[in-house]
Amino acid sequence: MSDFFELVKKRQSTRSFSDKPVEREKLVEIVDAARLSPSACNSQPWKVIVAAEDKKIVTEVAESVALLGINKYFANAPVFFVVLEEHAKLNRSIAQIVDSQIWAPGDLGGFTLTLCYAAEELGLGTCVIGLFDRPRLREALGLPLHAKIKLIVAAGYPSTENVRHKERKTLEEIATFV
Repeated sequence: MSDFFELVKKRQSTRSFSDKPVEREKLVEIVDAARLSPSACNSQPWKVIVAAEDKKIVTEVAESVALLGINKYFANAPVFFVVLEEHAKLNRSIAQIVDSQIWAPGDLGGFTLTLCYAAEELGLGTCVIGLFDRPRLREALGLPLHAKIKLIVAAGYPSTENVRHKERKTLEEIATFV
């Protein structure tokens, strides 16, 4: 079995991080891998803010995800990738038929997944977070009102190397071969 399939089996949502700092070089490598993700018409409708160096901002991001009393365990995450949706520039003939953002959600999903697998490859754990206080986060990052904050990915060295058993639907439940 290839290394990729082993990586897929190993990657999990990490919610407890060690206090080991994450090297800037690894953060750059992760974002560089994610930027190569495919997108419709090569539109690349993403931008990412890497909150890791300014501890005050890292704390603000952690507090913005501790919404409704959940996600408090991310208080110890040393890194947050804040994924923004940008305007997707489509081919003119296609843009006349469909809204420019029609494929952006899927493209952002691919970008985020690539980011998570790149982090895993470098020994980091990640967890994708979709529930957070957008106004608070926008203020902490100095983002304008029109900025479309879509996802946050907490990252860092996992506090344990244990890989949890994954509960997933069977292949027969999700796939039909015709």
